[in-house]
Amino acid sequence: MTAELVRGQNHSLPETRLEIRVSAGHPVLACATCSDEQGNVRDTAIAHPGAPELPGVELSRGTTDAPRFAVDLDAVPTAVHQVSVLLALPEGTGGPGHFGATAAPFLALVGPDGTEVVSFTITGLEAETALVAVELYRRQGAWKVRAVGQGYAGGLAQLLGDQGLARPREKAAEVQATAAQRSQRTEPAQLRTTASSDGGYPLAPPPPPPPVQQPPAGGDPTIPQGLSAAAATPGGGSAGPQHNAAQDPADGPGGPIDYAHPRRRSAPPPPPPAAPAAEPGQPNRPVAGDATGWSMEERLYNQIWGMFEDLARSVAAYRSAAEFAESRMDRELDQALSDPRSRIGGAGDAARAAARAKCEQLTAQARKALDRDLAQLTAESEVVEPALPPAFARWDNPVWHAYRVPMDNPMALRLGDLQLPETPELRIPFLVRLPLERGLWVDSGRGGSEAALMLDEAQLKRLAMDCAVTHAARLLAVYPPGEFTVHAIDPAGTAATSLAPLVESGVLAGPPAAGAVGVSETLAKLTQRVDLVTMAVRGGAPDALPPDLDTAEQLLIVNDFPHGFDDRAVTQLRYLADEGPSVGVHLMMVADREDASAYGPVLDPLWRSLLRITPVPDDHLADPWVRHAWTYQPLAVPSGSAVLRQVLEQVAVARRSWGR
Repeated sequence: MTAELVRGQNHSLPETRLEIRVSAGHPVLACATCSDEQGNVRDTAIAHPGAPELPGVELSRGTTDAPRFAVDLDAVPTAVHQVSVLLALPEGTGGPGHFGATAAPFLALVGPDGTEVVSFTITGLEAETALVAVELYRRQGAWKVRAVGQGYAGGLAQLLGDQGLARPREKAAEVQATAAQRSQRTEPAQLRTTASSDGGYPLAPPPPPPPVQQPPAGGDPTIPQGLSAAAATPGGGSAGPQHNAAQDPADGPGGPIDYAHPRRRSAPPPPPPAAPAAEPGQPNRPVAGDATGWSMEERLYNQIWGMFEDLARSVAAYRSAAEFAESRMDRELDQALSDPRSRIGGAGDAARAAARAKCEQLTAQARKALDRDLAQLTAESEVVEPALPPAFARWDNPVWHAYRVPMDNPMALRLGDLQLPETPELRIPFLVRLPLERGLWVDSGRGGSEAALMLDEAQLKRLAMDCAVTHAARLLAVYPPGEFTVHAIDPAGTAATSLAPLVESGVLAGPPAAGAVGVSETLAKLTQRVDLVTMAVRGGAPDALPPDLDTAEQLLIVNDFPHGFDDRAVTQLRYLADEGPSVGVHLMMVADREDASAYGPVLDPLWRSLLRITPVPDDHLADPWVRHAWTYQPLAVPSGSAVLRQVLEQVAVARRSWGR
């Protein structure tokens, strides 16, 4: 199964021998640089059309139409920590002036057998003329790939300068000149297929192109926007640049090689698995993963949100029908009783009985339709729940007992369950995409919730902190080792019992910060991290970050706010809430909003920027689509279960191994 990456995502490489194929729909200059653990690149550690070979890396010779790299990671010197693939627009060719005016570049990493392992479409480019496409880097003795997509409006010279090369302008001019000279020559049919002294290795030739499907009338949805059907068909005419098969020396028994990748993002994902055939007159039996998507995780994610939409529509239809029946009954009663003569004798009673009977009939019909939909959704939920990965599963799901520390970042996280009053037995997983776009506020106040009103203040605060700890543990468990870091602020030390699983397992970045000094130091450290990363990103210099900076996603748990926080600390929290998520710093506040009312409106922006969840069931989640008030059900670890501590112990062991 191919992993379709998005910007910033990484993925493990199961193979060390790879071919990297580049497709952009226009000429593009490709290079590769090798850097050490500090990110430094020597002048000779760059593969480009004029010098296409480095130990373990070889660039296809002479073409800018469809560059390819042959990579043997086992042959890369041990001093090389990272291999970066760079793309730039050739100069002096009359082509597009910037990547924003062209089709999005596409890269595919292919194994020796021709199987595609990873792909990445670089979208969102504008004025950039050069970019870092992907990085292959070492992690725990293995190799991983990261989708970067970092562009440079200053061109190849600015990019090489950020890579640390001396005299980047001269080097960029040399690369552009040699590319212009060699692009006029023809390219060999394929990369060399015999081993050599510099670390080359045999690569299987690219697989033959798939048969071309003629587009149906009305257009082909798999053709990228902006290209005609002729442009997607070999030999067809098009105003855009194409790979000229008539001049391609790669003709052989299999015909010319089609360098346009057959699974570019414009093509739809593969269809979901077919459901088992149902008996005549019976609804289809549900299947886990019965939705479109490139992976099982994505299919399950889309299926869950499809269930959410189906439930919302079904209940909205039922409520609308019930309201219509009520309004119709009221209208008929008004008409029947408006005549004084109908109130004499039994005529009025008969009219009222008829109106009520008609209302009950309409309501019963609507309820029957709702029950039919609920039965289907319940059957689907019973199939989907056992198939969920840990990031999507409840704590009582057996998948946690077979838990293993993942090596890839998750797609989404389950924060709880959602239900409606008409369907108390049916719960839909409440999923949020990762990385988090908003922080979380675990409300320790009553806030009008009936379940909260049944508890005293101390119980509610303890439940709120327990809820925060389980969410933090889940985030630690679903990220690869070293990709997620958790900090905790507990000014008065009141959350020691709740924080015990995190503290005792050793997964926290440090002891929970206590007192005014601890609060100040922790906030200052995270605020500085946000400042540094923000400046590096906006300045296009991510390699300029300090080597000791923790680049993992950061989560700060803040207990018992606002006790122990002065005005400066409050300002820092607001800054982290506003600017932190974009650079990987997230807040999880555990607080009662009423306790913070003394600060007045100064904290309103903070509360509005966070997603409110509760430690007890509460119907506070509004649905603007059909205007439902969904009841949120928190995820709780089963009473007496040791699953949370067992998972955290595995996370701690993996983190210690990763840090060696």
